[in-house]
Amino acid sequence: MKRVIRRRRLTRAEAAKYRGIREKINAELPELLERHEQRMTAFGQFQSLVVQLKAAREKMGLSLSDLTERTGMDRSALSKLETGQRVNPTIETLVRYADAVGKKLIVSLG
Repeated sequence: MKRVIRRRRLTRAEAAKYRGIREKINAELPELLERHEQRMTAFGQFQSLVVQLKAAREKMGLSLSDLTERTGMDRSALSKLETGQRVNPTIETLVRYADAVGKKLIVSLG
């Protein structure tokens, strides 16, 4: 984090304002970190899903070109999905991929 250097001293009101902001951030930080951890856990599960889809494709002996024909999706987009370069695919993309490898995508809410 870059430190800000001022040419003048803060007034009491400005100092109080910034102190209040720092206190608010410190109070909210544990909850924000917990939410981030939950999202990262969900992301890990999501990555696991992509690995399972790729394994299903390979088990069927399908190439990315074959998958392109079955899904109508761009080969490079499929490759990026499998390699983790596309980290936020749509549900439609995953459903099309799953259907192409003979799987069914089931989404649940916990």
